[in-house]
Amino acid sequence: MATGNAHPASNLAQAESVRLRLLEAEADGLTGSAAWALAAQQAMAGLDGLGALVHLRGDVPGELRLAAASGLGPDVTAAWARLRGDQDASPVRAARSGSDVWSADTTGGASGTASVPLPGPDGPIGALSVLTTGPGSPDPEQWSFLTAVAAWIARRAPRLGGDTPAWSRAADGAGEGTDAELRMSELTVALAEAVTSLDVVRAVQERVLPPFGADGMLVEVIERDRLHILGSTGYSQDFLDEIEGVPLTTHTAATTVLRTGTPAFAESPAEFLRLFPPLESLMVASAKRAWAMLPLIASGRAIGCCVISFTQERSFSDEQRTLLTALSGLVAQALERARLYDAEHTRAQELQRGLLPRALPSLPSLSAGARYLPAGQSGEVGGDWYDVIRLSSDRVALVVGDVMGHGVTEAVTMARLRTAVRTLADLDIPPDDLFAHLGDLVRGLGDDSYATCLYAEYDPVTRICTFASAGHPLPILVHPDGTVVRPEPAVDPPLGTAEPPFATHELHLPDNSLLVFCTDGLVESATRDIDEGLNQLERSVSRAVAQSALSSAVRRDEELEPALDRLCDTVMADLLPDREHTDDDAVLLVVHTRGMPDGDVASFGLPDDPRAAGEARRHVREQLALWGLTDLEMTTELVVSELVGNVTRHATGPARMRLLRGTSLICEVYDASPTTPRIRRAASTDEGGRGLQLVAAVSRRWGTRFLPEGKCIWSEQPLTA
Repeated sequence: MATGNAHPASNLAQAESVRLRLLEAEADGLTGSAAWALAAQQAMAGLDGLGALVHLRGDVPGELRLAAASGLGPDVTAAWARLRGDQDASPVRAARSGSDVWSADTTGGASGTASVPLPGPDGPIGALSVLTTGPGSPDPEQWSFLTAVAAWIARRAPRLGGDTPAWSRAADGAGEGTDAELRMSELTVALAEAVTSLDVVRAVQERVLPPFGADGMLVEVIERDRLHILGSTGYSQDFLDEIEGVPLTTHTAATTVLRTGTPAFAESPAEFLRLFPPLESLMVASAKRAWAMLPLIASGRAIGCCVISFTQERSFSDEQRTLLTALSGLVAQALERARLYDAEHTRAQELQRGLLPRALPSLPSLSAGARYLPAGQSGEVGGDWYDVIRLSSDRVALVVGDVMGHGVTEAVTMARLRTAVRTLADLDIPPDDLFAHLGDLVRGLGDDSYATCLYAEYDPVTRICTFASAGHPLPILVHPDGTVVRPEPAVDPPLGTAEPPFATHELHLPDNSLLVFCTDGLVESATRDIDEGLNQLERSVSRAVAQSALSSAVRRDEELEPALDRLCDTVMADLLPDREHTDDDAVLLVVHTRGMPDGDVASFGLPDDPRAAGEARRHVREQLALWGLTDLEMTTELVVSELVGNVTRHATGPARMRLLRGTSLICEVYDASPTTPRIRRAASTDEGGRGLQLVAAVSRRWGTRFLPEGKCIWSEQPLTA
């Protein structure tokens, strides 16, 4: 932190003198915060800062109120809106001491805040501040320029007197301004707070049209050498369709003012036709009779056009023309910033969508529906995610997680976790071991990184769902009769803080059960704790199931997934009715489970001797004949011969075999050995070593999964017609 005495405004660098002259020219005819916003912009540019603020003394001794701002979003300006006299903020200290103040401050991503007092006859009347980006205090020339801008502002500030605070008198031009100037002051603040392009359009609509008595507005932006409508008021859809997407080379009123860079005012249809003779049909279609056509120019280039229009003829005074011209500059600056935000937000959302499943898989053991809702009040992506992963033997993994925080970093962390879960799931390791690996990954990201996750495995043969939770809300189970059950076992801490071992839990699921998973953004908010939210989720799901056609859809599989989608929509609407004002991402995943019929499962014990392979082939022939799958007899005998032969030669304990008939034919061979079979490269002279190569050649998939009592080697063959 550094402080110093105010520097004189002499010996300014040439560039700073140019900025002051530019400020004087741009602010000609403006008063109040409309002029100060331009001054703040020049101050920000002179110090290459992130933003600038103008504060004036309020009606409470020592208090400062924000009168104008430039380059800052609403989250930053809100923090500076009102400063108490006892705060250690740079503007307060500058106004109190009458000296320049720089303090290290990371507000809004800045490196510090440089503040100079606004001089008055009886002492400072406020402060001008710039959020700096350099490594330290501004240099003497920058301090000098900032002081000169502060003096320029102070000369246009109302003098303190009576009971009216300076910031309040400034808003109405100290009693000299019109209602339009008052709205300009309000517009300046609204534009400073605008985040998106639509926020800018809304600010113009609410703050400009009423004081000028206008009933029409068009805001058009340039994209790929064409003009596209960003927002409009008071025009028919046919007219909007006619002007949407016109090339810049087309001769229209908007393209003309963009080419010249000069505002155009038409006080009557006759004057409009004098300015734009070929546009009579377009003028008639607009149903307007007076226009102010304002080019939007930011950073020295045209970015669009703003048209303010009237259904009655009217005149524009010199003051109003000056005011509207200044308006176009303010709108252009805000719109350029907002469009950058829109582009970044769009890229972030595309990133988020790209990291989530594009479509949920269609699996024999379950159907699923899901919804992801980004936070409405946050412009950043979040770390909420979900996944449905096909495992061996028609088993399915269900995953829901939440990386704490918002931003691209959290989205990338989410992507890393989702990739890691998919990789570990392919290894068929149990939930507790999977969480141990995920915990190591999260801890490796840093001490301030942590995530919650729920990982569940559903086995359609046993109809058991095995799951583990690291700080995540547990699933809700809905029985076929509509009974809702919320399991409440102990939950481990989030990943990154918890240490193994992780607890696993089991749920037995009757056929046609529903499992409902969510992230905390769906059930928890500033006005609702998580327990209350889970209770509301339980009631909403129960009511939605009772009112839906889900039970009848079970008998018609082709309608099951649409029914689940409708249920997701209903629950999301119940839990988050005001989606635009949510402050956290939310995920809802609903799955409908189906068990494998007993007649599609065949298990056989095998002798612990060389006869095992022959016994396995005999069981295969008999079972496939029973199932009507004799065309798979030869390849299946080959598979079980090799798998059982490996058990006999290399494993321990008695083996057993299981055949599953679903959308594919699955052969499983179990033994008590933890060793992993691997395909090896057999030489041309080797008499063996090709067994697993043959298994891989005739199978669609094959692999190994480990069990507490040993392992299972499995092979999957597609069923022919």
